[in-house]
Amino acid sequence: MSGSDKELDEQWLLINTPLGQEWSGRARYAAAMYFNIRGEMSAEALEIYRICSRMDWEDPLAILKSHNIGNDWLARIDRHQRGEQQ
Repeated sequence: MSGSDKELDEQWLLINTPLGQEWSGRARYAAAMYFNIRGEMSAEALEIYRICSRMDWEDPLAILKSHNIGNDWLARIDRHQRGEQQ
């Protein structure tokens, strides 16, 4: 596994940090910034992660879905969870 593959795997772990764990919102936001910089997450979706970053129990995916924001990102999350190639 190359260094970039390892980094990507680590960011997937962070973006999927379970809700409610201390600092989990900040961990998800940090990973969201990574994916945004790579062009894989829209600025609008990143903003939802930012808003949720101080609320460890808040699910950014639920908010994205309820506001119909970040559909490309939601599809990417779904593919990743199913184990499909990115």
